[in-house]
Amino acid sequence: MNNTSLAIKGEKLRELHRREGIFVIPNPWDAGSAKILTHLGFEALATTSAGLAFSLGKPDGLGVVTREDALANAKIITEATPLPVSGDLENGYGDDPAVCAETIRLAADAGLAGCSIEDATGDPADPIYPFELAVQRVSAAVAAARALPFPFTLTARAENLIHGRPDLKDVINRLVAFAEAGADVLFAPGLTTREEIGAVVRAVAPRPVSVVMGLGKGNFSLDELAALGVRRVSLGSTLSRAAYAPFWHAAQEIRRHGTFEFAKGLISYSEFNSLFAT
Repeated sequence: MNNTSLAIKGEKLRELHRREGIFVIPNPWDAGSAKILTHLGFEALATTSAGLAFSLGKPDGLGVVTREDALANAKIITEATPLPVSGDLENGYGDDPAVCAETIRLAADAGLAGCSIEDATGDPADPIYPFELAVQRVSAAVAAARALPFPFTLTARAENLIHGRPDLKDVINRLVAFAEAGADVLFAPGLTTREEIGAVVRAVAPRPVSVVMGLGKGNFSLDELAALGVRRVSLGSTLSRAAYAPFWHAAQEIRRHGTFEFAKGLISYSEFNSLFAT
């Protein structure tokens, strides 16, 4: 992808975060899901580490999906859509801040207009990076993003809440530090109450805050989230699970009952074929 095209996508993704109101950035896991979401009129997309892992038959968050896997998937998605795409690049695929910086440069080569870097280590025994190292990693990622020849939106994620560490004060301290280090968007997966979301929004203002919906807890409408000051909503693994769940139930029906009732009401072969032919 040439720099002119990336500059247009990068500017569009940046503008989505700067304009008034809220927007949804759904998460495809392959070219087909990216094309469907583009067809439905979304304005930007984001990859999903979990959706990719599940499609490879692997678990998410344990470092078994490599940087090469993630960037190859990102390239497939960016080539399938004219929309700007932000990459879920987990912890940058290395502890060292220099590795995070390298990952940002490689993300741009894959056609991504932005990405997220998180403070989760991938080690269940010690799941969150120490505060100082976490900030250093974001700082290195920011420096790499600013050195690119097009606008690149960097999202910094504080992961305590989804790793068994319900310490909102530490989450907010990290997000504030990430904002001060230059992150464009702040994100703390696992916020479940209006009070938690509002506290994060106020703490990092005027930087935009992203939240994730569809995890089964704290599911608010877009209007409710907008009233709290949220700028962006992602879905993480939700759409991939929404696709796999009917597949699971359909296969169970065949295996257990020998029937095919699940096929009633499906979108037709011809509809999918026509969409993917364009």
